[in-house]
Order: sequence, then C-alpha cells, then structure tokens
Amino acid sequence: MRDFYITNTLSRQKELFVPISPGRVGLYVCGPTVYGDAHLGHARPGVTYDVLVKLFRHLGYKVRYVRNITDVGHLEHDADEGEDKIEKKARLEQLEPMEVAHEYTIRYHKAMEAMNVAPPSIEPVASGHIIEQIGLVKKILDAGYAYISNGSVYFDVEKYDRVHRYGILSGRTLDETREGTRVLDGQDDKHAPYDFALWKKASPEHIMKWPSPWSEGFPGWHLECSAMSEKYLGREFDIHGGGMDLMFPHHECELAQNTASRGTGGVHYWMHNNMITINGKKMGKSLGNFITLDEMFHGTHPLLEQAYSPITIRFFILQAHYRSTLDFSNDALQAAEKGLRKILQAGKDLKDIAKAAGVTDGDGNMKAVETGKALAEGKVYESEAGKIAEAVYAALCDDLNTPVAISHIFDAVRIINSVKDKKLTISPEDCAILLAVFDGIVDNVLGLREEEEGGDRAAATIRGLVEMVLEERKKAKEAKDWATSDRIRDSLNALGITIKDTRDGTEWSV
Repeated sequence: MRDFYITNTLSRQKELFVPISPGRVGLYVCGPTVYGDAHLGHARPGVTYDVLVKLFRHLGYKVRYVRNITDVGHLEHDADEGEDKIEKKARLEQLEPMEVAHEYTIRYHKAMEAMNVAPPSIEPVASGHIIEQIGLVKKILDAGYAYISNGSVYFDVEKYDRVHRYGILSGRTLDETREGTRVLDGQDDKHAPYDFALWKKASPEHIMKWPSPWSEGFPGWHLECSAMSEKYLGREFDIHGGGMDLMFPHHECELAQNTASRGTGGVHYWMHNNMITINGKKMGKSLGNFITLDEMFHGTHPLLEQAYSPITIRFFILQAHYRSTLDFSNDALQAAEKGLRKILQAGKDLKDIAKAAGVTDGDGNMKAVETGKALAEGKVYESEAGKIAEAVYAALCDDLNTPVAISHIFDAVRIINSVKDKKLTISPEDCAILLAVFDGIVDNVLGLREEEEGGDRAAATIRGLVEMVLEERKKAKEAKDWATSDRIRDSLNALGITIKDTRDGTEWSV
C-alpha cells in the first residue's frame, strides 16, 4: 500500500497518514445546511473529499465516510442569537421547516450526483440525533466545562482555556478571540461573549424544539458534529474535513467539545479545503454573491457566458490544489471544458489503441486491471508511460495534489495523440499502463467521465454529434476536399459553434 501524506491543520505540517486501524479510514466531513440550493462553494468540498475517498479505496483502504446534514440549530450569521436559517426560509415560503430541509437535501443530492460525487457511507441529520446531543451536553456539564443560564447551556471557554487552551486549531489566542467577538443583544445569559451555546432555550415562536433537562429548546450548531462523529466513527477517528471557513468557530468549538467530554480531541488529522471566490471575494449565501450549481448547469446566472456541464465544473475544481483559493471566471471554466474534452477523447482513443495492441479484446481489460493493481500497490515501471503513471500517483499521494496529477495526465494525452497520429508506436505493456491510469485514476478516482454516466445527457449528446461532424471534416481535409471542409466549418459557425485547428487537432467551443 502506497504512503499517503496529508497537511494536518492542527500541526500545520504535512504528515505521513497513519490510520488508527491498519487498512481502514474513518472520515467525517461537514455537509450543507439545507435551506437553499447548493452552489459552487458546496461543490468544492463535495468534489475534494469524494476524490480523497475514491483514492483511499483505490489504494486498498476500507473507508467509512460520514457527511452530515445540518437541518436544525444553525442560526443567522453563525451566532448564538437570531433566527434559525431553515426556520427563516420556512417562514418566507410558508412551509414546515422539515419540508424546506427535505426539499433542499434532495436537490443537493441531485447536484452532487450530476457531478459524479458518490454518496457517503452514512449521512446523519442533526434533528435525528437530539438524544445523542443532549447526552453530550450532560458529559460536558459533568466535566465542569459548561454552565446553565436561564434554560440554555453554554460552553465555558475561559475555564476550558485554562486547562486545554482554546484556539489551537485556528491559531487564535483567547485574547484575540475576545477582541474579535461581537457583543450582540440577547447575550446577557453568557458569562463571556465568546462562550458558545450547547443548548438553546427556544422562544415561544420557535418551531423546531425538543424537551431537555434544561428547557424546551434545540442544540447549538457545533454540537451535532461532535455527537455524530463519535457515534459513527468512535471516540477517536482519522480525518475530519470541511471548508476553511469552518475552521473557526465551528471546528474549533468541535475540538473543545470533544476534549471536554472525552478527554481527547478525537481527530488525528484535520483537513480543510479553501474557498471558491468571485473577484477575490468568498462565495457564499450570506454574502449574496453565489452561483447555484443549477444555474451553472443551465447558464442562467448573469455572470455566466454559457452553461457548463457538471463534469466540467468538477474538472475546474480539481485544477487547483484543494488548499488554494479558486477564483471563478468564464475563461477558466471554458479552458477547463476544452481540457476535459481532450482528456476524455484521449481516453476513447486509448481504448481503440489498446484493442489494436491486444491489451483488450472487447470482453475485458485484464492486463490493464492487473497493471492498475500493481500501480496502486506501488510498483514502478521504467518506461516513459510508467514514469507518467508514477508521477500521477506520487502527486495524488502528496496531499491530494490534483493539479500536478492532471498535468501528468496531459503528458499521457500527448503520447496517446502521437500514437493515434502514427507518429509513435506503443508497446502492449505501456498501453496497459496508460489504460490503467485512465480507468483507475481519471475515471474512478478523479471521476472524469462522459456526462451520460453522471450529468446532462442532452449536452453529452450534442458533444458527441459535434465530434462526429468534426471527424468527417478531418477526413475531408485529409482528402484535400477543401470545399466540404469549409462547408462543415461554416455550418457549425452558423449554429454558434466556433472551431479552431491546432497542432493537437481541432478544438471547438459554443
């Protein structure tokens, strides 16, 4: 099994991943708060941790992947006061809060499925784990790190900090936290403004509330992840992932709750993906500058010049390292669309080449499967194709460096194109190596595949038709039938399809 290195937010260092149980990975990722359609900001963690899980499984690990759904307890502005985000949406749409949560959970699942993001092993919802959360509050109270105030229960940050230090994940001191905490109306129940709610007493008009030993109320936002991660992954587990915007206060509060109730932080590796930005500003619902995935798929947002397929968006996300910011632009998405098309076309051509080389016979690709297993286990092949394959694996196992892995995949694309154009010959072994990379990594780990298998069928059909027409134009050019070649080009232009002849073949865009 290959070594895997991960940047641990807690240590701020890249570390060798050593699972608690050999051959097994326990992963918890913070999922969406379901009060609106999923946007690009949701797509990035969805794709990032999907690739992480698929890579671990490809390398031979058994993975339990838990991703929660927040359907209660997340208040406006991530504060302890204000209206519940889902209740607010329910009031606006004159629905029950659970109708809102159910509707947007379904829509989130559909968007993730379109982007070829596999469902997690377990997807618990906050409202289904009230008993566990009440039990966790009791443990923190018994440990002396919480207090009851007018029916609500708050975490005593200052008392905790004297023993364990609050802020070790985000790097903040308590003084910095104190200075950065807003004093809001209605916080008189707290001993200090930076204390956070474990249980909130509900106001009479609050809809989602449950009985507890302290009041009829609801759990604090941070509590659910501590309770559900422990239930499904144990007192200690391997990796906790989420967006960098959750590092503080959400994950910092989780870590404090874990330590206060269990005596251990519980998480061995904290992993954070960075944000998608628009003109350098974070994209998010609270800022009102987000583009929903449905708008991306159909090109209906004013900032969009065209529609982009779900797999194009996936590829766009993977072209940047998960810890770096990714800035939205139509140019970047259009470049991703062209790059993806080249990779997928090379994959198709490779299958034809492999069949001609005797690597596959139409009934299977046993040589490629065997080679793929050897690569996943760490075998190194000395040929150029072997060095490319090794570079792809090395990049992915080096803190999930997808942009570097993709750059090496384009090296493979150039070889395939040269073989296709009969400028290069390829051995059956090298063919099997490249086929293993495309089947094992491009398809199964990076999740890059034709939309018929995971996205918009109509868009995929149009692409197929354009490629078929361009193939006829290529034949006309080879036969020096310039009239037919020009007629095809002009007809495509009339339909709004621009074509460009390059050294690597013909590119097209809408």
